[in-house]
Amino acid sequence: MHARRSDKTSTLADAVDRFVRDGDVVACEGFTHLIPFAAGHEIIRQGKRDLCLVRLTPDLLYDQMVAAGCARKLVFSWAGNPGVGSLHGLRRAIERGEPRPLEIEEYSHFGLVMRYTAGAWNVPFLPLHNYAGSDLPAVNPAIRTVEDPYGSGTLHAVPALRPDVTIVHAQRADAEGNVQVWGLTGVQREACFAAERVIVTVEEIVEPEVIRRDPNRTLLPGLVVDAVVHIPWGAHPSYAQGYYDRDTGAYLAWEGISRTAERLEAWLQEWVYDTPDREAYCRKLGRDRLAALRPEPMASGSVEYGRYAAEARP
Repeated sequence: MHARRSDKTSTLADAVDRFVRDGDVVACEGFTHLIPFAAGHEIIRQGKRDLCLVRLTPDLLYDQMVAAGCARKLVFSWAGNPGVGSLHGLRRAIERGEPRPLEIEEYSHFGLVMRYTAGAWNVPFLPLHNYAGSDLPAVNPAIRTVEDPYGSGTLHAVPALRPDVTIVHAQRADAEGNVQVWGLTGVQREACFAAERVIVTVEEIVEPEVIRRDPNRTLLPGLVVDAVVHIPWGAHPSYAQGYYDRDTGAYLAWEGISRTAERLEAWLQEWVYDTPDREAYCRKLGRDRLAALRPEPMASGSVEYGRYAAEARP
């Protein structure tokens, strides 16, 4: 008798309402690629507050969430508008406490990766050599030292990070939550395995047979996923390999938009508060702009997995 499969599909509004709570530690991961902008905008719409936002590379999305008043703290390893400059909303929060004060906790990239990894492995901390010669331990008391029990000397250590909820975007998943990604990956797997709850937004929901035909692309098994949401263009203005390119114009425009609190608030009003969902957001972008971001086809080829012929099986 086969076990009944669970359907984890959800609307984005319902997933955020159920799984993101005021005061949560929230990780929205994706390394330049597959950044979950649609989910972040829904968090803003629902007015979630007092969040500790975690991300290796906070860029436009966290600038928007901080400016909207969602965050009390930021845990990160680099912050900026990649290739352009500063995050002005983030700077106003840190430097002037606008719209509210923002606590920061900074790591190296590898240090934060190790925090996620410790959480995913269910160990209390992990040691590393990464901070030898660095000033970060002097300003971050969470970075400590331990003695190697095997005699190599003193190492730095970082504590396990276990987000209340991790949110990622991906190319496809099935309704059971088995998630596949190709192209650039960051620390999504570790961030999801470390989390108490996981929301995944995807470009496509496919049949389980599609996932099983190409199992090596499976980044997350359904057992760690709580909600799967079908959101085409859910990573814009970042990119989804094979679906759309990075909207570089949006990153360039953000420099001017975020320069003043008034301009940033007007952008949030137009593109988030007055835009009820991702479908409406895409209509605002317009067909021509979306079409310009579609990549040329470039199939990866195929591999032969092989299977036993029926008569050869014992």
